[in-house]
Amino acid sequence: MTSPDAADTIAAISTPIGEAGIGIVRLSGPRAYAIARRLFRPHRPRPTCQSHRLYLGHIVDPQGEIIDEVLVTFMRAPYTYTREDVVEINCHSGYGVLRRILDLALAAGARLARPGEFTLRAFLSGRLDLTQAEAVLEVIRARTETHLQVAAAHLQGGLGRRLTRVRQDLLDLLARVEAALDFPEEAGELPPASVQEGLDLTLRSIQALADSYEAGRLLREGLLVVIAGRPNVGKSSLLNRLLNMERAIVTEIPGTTRDLVEESITLGGVVVRFSDTAGLRPAQDRVEELGIARTRERLRQADLVLYLVDASAPAAPEDGVALAELAGRRGLVVINKIDLARSLSDAELSRYTDWPLTKISAKTGQGISALREEIVTQALGGGLKVKGEVITQARHHEHLRQCLGYLGQAHDLLATYENPPWELVALELAAAIHELGEVTGEEVGEAILDRIFGQFCLGK
Repeated sequence: MTSPDAADTIAAISTPIGEAGIGIVRLSGPRAYAIARRLFRPHRPRPTCQSHRLYLGHIVDPQGEIIDEVLVTFMRAPYTYTREDVVEINCHSGYGVLRRILDLALAAGARLARPGEFTLRAFLSGRLDLTQAEAVLEVIRARTETHLQVAAAHLQGGLGRRLTRVRQDLLDLLARVEAALDFPEEAGELPPASVQEGLDLTLRSIQALADSYEAGRLLREGLLVVIAGRPNVGKSSLLNRLLNMERAIVTEIPGTTRDLVEESITLGGVVVRFSDTAGLRPAQDRVEELGIARTRERLRQADLVLYLVDASAPAAPEDGVALAELAGRRGLVVINKIDLARSLSDAELSRYTDWPLTKISAKTGQGISALREEIVTQALGGGLKVKGEVITQARHHEHLRQCLGYLGQAHDLLATYENPPWELVALELAAAIHELGEVTGEEVGEAILDRIFGQFCLGK
């Protein structure tokens, strides 16, 4: 995506395609009003339309054929989403009518908007900083109340303001260092301790934000819980019971599940993605071999592993091998089929792993509520605790991590030398400032904008 030409007027369908009560075609740019007035015939003819008011009428084609009855909102710059003239045509939903209205707008002089171009224009006009622009997509994709609250706070500019304040503090600090370098007689001696004190405050603030990323990542991506174990221990039955729905095929034939079966629920304020996998054993054929390979890949990605064993059968050597491979990971041993006669002892399992043990019957539902609570406890420490600003974007976290590295090097220079090499300190401070500017958008490159806004849908 290249930077938009401000002379262009863009148009797109801004609502999902499908049957619904209302669909919206949006226009933005210098000719938005003129194009809309060519298509729109108000029920009450009027020479002009006031800004930010709804008008009832019809969209008609150049031959005068009525396409749909609509409500049109004319919004004058700069009090719009993009700070340009914006028009929104509210029509009946359905691909046919939306596409026809969009085609008429394009034929009248608009061009089709690129993905995210409306929000990109809002960013380039200064209405949103980059953290707010990225939060637009997070609000759209939020699946839990907690994630929505965090995304909405970002959209209101809380994160951007905090990072801007920190960046300004660093700019002030850099100005003092450069003044001492360039004008030593006028600026006087710069005590390293005073610079270090200001640096310490900034380091703590940025470190707190960087440390919030793990919670933010779980809010954004969800928690991946992989159900693993030997064939026929009840993995698919457990998935169905956790979801309260028949999602996976369950039979008495070992190895029914050949591919990953995934579904999500919400636990502890976080979306939890459960992944039912192929049974771990030597593959019987090529298809099962591929399924087991995918299982092992999923296990490497898991935030938490539920390793299922059969309470009615003794522990098998394969369980010991699998649990040894998973050593060092976060997980639970789930003892299934406790409704049957018990042949498996806890002591047998304790030889293989130090993971907590929990007992269930996927068939009857016994112990499932306790298992859900244990998943939250093991993966989230009892629940996701979100306080203050939370970093949810991997991009933000990486820039903050780089910033901390530069500030750490500046701190070491100040602490190591009685007369610090101020030129090097200035370079480290400037690099740290640049990293913060990449987050908020002051110093972001076009390639990064392409990557960010390319994730948006058309019309947003």
